[in-house]
Amino acid sequence: MLAVEATTVAATDIVRRRFSWEEFLLQAWFMTRVSLLPTILVAIPFGVIISVQIGAVAGQVGATSFSGAVNGIGILRQGAPLVTSLMIAGAVGSAICSDLGARQVREEIDALKVMGISPVQRLVAPRVVAALVVALLLTIIVAMTAMITAYVLNVGGGTISSGAYLDSFVSFSQPTDLLLAELKALVFGFIATIVAAHKGLSASGGPKGVADAVNQSVVLSVILLAVVNVAITQAYVMLVPQGIA
Repeated sequence: MLAVEATTVAATDIVRRRFSWEEFLLQAWFMTRVSLLPTILVAIPFGVIISVQIGAVAGQVGATSFSGAVNGIGILRQGAPLVTSLMIAGAVGSAICSDLGARQVREEIDALKVMGISPVQRLVAPRVVAALVVALLLTIIVAMTAMITAYVLNVGGGTISSGAYLDSFVSFSQPTDLLLAELKALVFGFIATIVAAHKGLSASGGPKGVADAVNQSVVLSVILLAVVNVAITQAYVMLVPQGIA
């Protein structure tokens, strides 16, 4: 219900030019500030792990020339959106939940309702739109960081030539892979933000209640993101033809 209401309010306010762009910019900057550096720091070792593991297996079966395709496609389809979603759920979602939860236990949400101001319109909708934009941008940053890391390790380590690495990636990757990553980022960012907002607005019991709400928000978001990721990936493999470009 909160997801439907927040989406409807955000779309209606943007069309009618009543959307709180100031709150949107503040939240977008806040989300970027708390998640950008951790996301990059996670993307680098993620690229290292994928490169080392795939490189070892490719070397054993004599398929080193395909390491570029496997690294790039794996990062685009799975790695980048998942890392972004975990950062959104962990860093951004916990911040949103704690902020709204603190407002709830201090009865600020009730005060807004008494004044005739919708908390969803004033607080939730701008955060949802900001999270979607930030998730899109973070996915691109994660993908580029992890792919550059994998490229440097494979090519710089002498495992494969630069031309062969890039040629395999270009041959097997598709523009829809990037679209899939961005679609996942939108869905994951939306889910994490809605869950965080819901838990924050329903918090009770003082500071302990807010802490419990934050913990529940992060755990529930991670579980939902894992389930949705499997569903989206399976649908993509079934509906989009796979092959060599």
